[in-house]
Amino acid sequence: MTESPTIRIRPVREDDLEAMLALAGSAGPGFTNLPSDRAAMTERIARSNALLAGEELGGAIILGLEIGGRMRGCGMIFPRLGVDWPFYSYRISYTTHRSSIDGRMVRFPVLTLTNDLEDCAEVGGLMIDPTLLRGGYGRMIARSRYLFMGCHRPRFGKRVLADLRGWSQKGESPFWDAVGGRFYAMSFAEADHICGTTGNQFIADLGPRAPIHVNMLSEDAQRVIGGVHDDGRKALSLLVEEGFRDEGYVDIFDAGVTMVAMIDDLRAIRDLRHAVFARADDGDSLRDHLITRGSGADFCCTLGSIEIAGGGQAATDRASAAMLGLSDGERFSYLAL
Repeated sequence: MTESPTIRIRPVREDDLEAMLALAGSAGPGFTNLPSDRAAMTERIARSNALLAGEELGGAIILGLEIGGRMRGCGMIFPRLGVDWPFYSYRISYTTHRSSIDGRMVRFPVLTLTNDLEDCAEVGGLMIDPTLLRGGYGRMIARSRYLFMGCHRPRFGKRVLADLRGWSQKGESPFWDAVGGRFYAMSFAEADHICGTTGNQFIADLGPRAPIHVNMLSEDAQRVIGGVHDDGRKALSLLVEEGFRDEGYVDIFDAGVTMVAMIDDLRAIRDLRHAVFARADDGDSLRDHLITRGSGADFCCTLGSIEIAGGGQAATDRASAAMLGLSDGERFSYLAL
């Protein structure tokens, strides 16, 4: 990982629009949190700014990874799901039947539409410039989302989820073909575009409300339920490392797995520390902490080194102190990567 002092994570602004569109263009189909559509992206950035200002809205706070003055990645935090529209998931449950004639028993999975996860926070939209996939940047932007949550804890409820992109091949989804495509008369690519630009409420409005017996679906569709796209496997490992679990929920769009955790049990929340700034020094050459100050739209964090000074105080490297504008006696927070 580079030691450049120009690495920072901050909320995206209106003037980041072109960079965000470039990131979205590299995401491919199925990544609906980051639409490659100018109007939709403009609206998402505006909504992020409104959420940072304290408005109670649906939508996401978008944090951007800035390197050398260029936006090279992002991560998103949805403070509360179900604010504007009901939030739907499929819950995987099992039904057992027994024949009174010969005693034979059969057990099969069922998908039930549910609002169980309303009022949860959600983390998503983790995207890194493809040229930066190695070097730890994904972990940095992922953990910065939990750092933000920990520094704004009263804004969030008890649980947080992460919907992972489901399995697809060449822009097609077996689950969509078996379920969604039969109700909406549109291709996966068309549905993906609508979800990315206007949200997935149309799926909940028009889709099947009755439980879906999984064994009635095609074998290809059954295999991908609860699966993860190849591009999301690294994100899945980061979530598991952080404390997320598979609790039997999947996305209503592509049946990708939904991971769930208690916010206060997240590793990052437990490890988050607060201190009073003591001094800036040359610091350790190993910059292995996310250091942050500010709240709301002024939230900013960078990669740096920390030295515990005692008495609730800590020192940082000079570059981090300068970037964050830390002064003696000011409170700040830090998180080990």
